[in-house]
Amino acid sequence: MAIDFSTPVLVVDDYGTMVRIIRNLLKQLGFTTVDDANDGATALDKMRQRKYGLVISDWNMEPMTGYELLQQVRADPDLKQTPFIMVTAETKSDNVIAAKKAGVSNYIVKPFNAETLKSKIEAVFNPPVPAA
Repeated sequence: MAIDFSTPVLVVDDYGTMVRIIRNLLKQLGFTTVDDANDGATALDKMRQRKYGLVISDWNMEPMTGYELLQQVRADPDLKQTPFIMVTAETKSDNVIAAKKAGVSNYIVKPFNAETLKSKIEAVFNPPVPAA
């Protein structure tokens, strides 16, 4: 499936500078509609009001973490199919495993660049085909 660059993207991070960085990278890649939320609860509200084609969320936020947001999204029948990329500075394998079990679509460790973001998004929309 080709990436639809007109699909709305939601960036969730409590650090404004990171939101701006990700927003700029997404615009460079060609995405035209990028919204943001500064915590998981706000993101969930926005997701219930608008259909997003992709969510890129930080892990560490208050009061609702990105991990808790992911769990809420996957538990909601209307939202559970939304592609979800988790971003974190944590390199602990326990976090990666927990996110995978919760249904994360992909995972990015900070710091990252435009090429990394692009490859992670492409992997979400064009998953590898298993060998027969």
